[in-house]
Amino acid sequence: MAVRAQERQHRILALARHQGQVEVTAMATDLEVAPETIRRDLGVLERRGLVRRTYGGAYPVEGAGFETDLAQRVTRHVADKRRIAAEAATLLGEAETVFVDEGYTPQILAALLPGDRPLTVVTASLSTAAAVADSPNTTVLLLGGRVRARTLATVGSWACEMLSGFVIDLAFLGSNGISRELGLTTPDPVVADVKAKALQVSRRRVFLGHHSKFGASSFCRFAEVADFEAIVTDTGLSSAEAHRYALLGPRVIRV
Repeated sequence: MAVRAQERQHRILALARHQGQVEVTAMATDLEVAPETIRRDLGVLERRGLVRRTYGGAYPVEGAGFETDLAQRVTRHVADKRRIAAEAATLLGEAETVFVDEGYTPQILAALLPGDRPLTVVTASLSTAAAVADSPNTTVLLLGGRVRARTLATVGSWACEMLSGFVIDLAFLGSNGISRELGLTTPDPVVADVKAKALQVSRRRVFLGHHSKFGASSFCRFAEVADFEAIVTDTGLSSAEAHRYALLGPRVIRV
């Protein structure tokens, strides 16, 4: 029976990672077990830090051995991500140079940046560069390096060397996980290097991310919560938990 449970949990996790989420009723039908059995399996996977439960299902947590690709990110929590990006864009202030991180939420933000004034956007993301390149008042600097097929973003020593020569007014950064104890983390060391360098050369830093990132941790730490002036997320993060993050320094904005 234990072997069957392990095999079932493996299939559930594999499907969650392939589809971006799983539903209890559908998995129960596919695996010919009771919904309560699937719920118990999801409980096991959640305790192991592999999935995060939702009403009626679960979605995978990104860790050292797993990372969602851009195609999955553009279909999950889209309404939340649009609100987060719109709110983060209001924090631009008088910044003339901005770093925009890889990822779908930063990509949405980049398209919302004002086009009626001169602005320089530095990014490692091919998708983000394409989203803002046609603005006549925006100068886009795309970091060089190896392009990761999973995220269409550049990484490596060339990207970090380019960043080291800049002084950037404001960095908009994301992560695969953020926790009060472990800070901001991502699965891949080369991605962490680029994020850490962007953080280092920027005067102001804003984190933007869906509430599902909170409490999660991955392999490579690149920042502490206290490094940021603001955190922008959705109301899925409780007000009590937002207050705990705010005690570490940043203003926490829930939209």
